[in-house]
Amino acid sequence: MDDQEMPLKVKRVTDKFTESMYVLANEPSIALYRLQEHVRRSLPELVQHKTDMQSWEEQSQGAIYTVEYACSAVKSMANSSLYFKNIDGLLKQAIATKEQISGAQGRSDPPPHDSSTSSS
Repeated sequence: MDDQEMPLKVKRVTDKFTESMYVLANEPSIALYRLQEHVRRSLPELVQHKTDMQSWEEQSQGAIYTVEYACSAVKSMANSSLYFKNIDGLLKQAIATKEQISGAQGRSDPPPHDSSTSSS
């Protein structure tokens, strides 16, 4: 072999070797393996996040329901003031009627009869 050809042959061999390594490193099966590796590492964490989010959503829905129910109860109480005023008026009317009945009974009843003063 000639000394001048040797560097050229070495360069060709190294270029071919580099190209082969590049092809091997970027081969689709290697890419799929790396993708699988990535999914295997990150999937449990993603599943945990999803589970946490679903739990928080359920808790939030429960809290929203509770707040809506409380607001509804407060609105109902505000609307019931009319009924309480009506009840108050009816109670006052009942008390006045009872006092009238008691007063009428007091005037219509004869005074108690004393048996010691009466003659038999």
